[in-house]
Amino acid sequence: MSFADPIATDLEQSRTRILEVAERHFRRIGYHKTSVADIAAELGMSRANVYRFFPSRTAINSSVCGLVVKEVAEIALAIAQTDAPASKKLADLLTAIHRQSTRRLVEDRPMHELLVAAMDGSWSTINAHNEQILAILKALVREGLQTGEFKVEDADEAARGIITAFLPFFHPVLLEQRVQEGEATAVSVHAQIRFIMTALGTSDRALPEGISA
Repeated sequence: MSFADPIATDLEQSRTRILEVAERHFRRIGYHKTSVADIAAELGMSRANVYRFFPSRTAINSSVCGLVVKEVAEIALAIAQTDAPASKKLADLLTAIHRQSTRRLVEDRPMHELLVAAMDGSWSTINAHNEQILAILKALVREGLQTGEFKVEDADEAARGIITAFLPFFHPVLLEQRVQEGEATAVSVHAQIRFIMTALGTSDRALPEGISA
């Protein structure tokens, strides 16, 4: 029988509490207006004590960013693990990623701004998230190749192409520009997913419902 290390458990609980408080402050007033002193005060500890668990303010920002994108990754993974055809799963996954990005832009602006900073600064958590999404897409393309839904020579290259083609619909800066310009993103998303499916070699008969012309 193995027993958890009580010291390690306490450290993890303290880190979790710090991140929970930081996330609340970020959502309320924005990450750039939240100070380590604000976080420490709510927790009843000193700034120095906060830095025992996070080496810098940047580390706190990056960790909160990781919590935000974790939700997107979990949704993408859940879709990828369903029993639907690969083409439908891909269409659903891209639609879900776009929907989450749009919801954050409209309803959770402080977290949207945090992700903009993460993208601009190439934070480790956002890079890890992007690699996770890429891995899910690679697996979906391979699945589609096995079932005959997709017809491409290189699954990894195709997955990278999907991300590039769909970038304007989930990258926080590019998505914000489209919304500000008043573009009908729902129509554009539909058309772009159809374009991606066609590039993957999916026939009209195999296109998911709602994607075909």
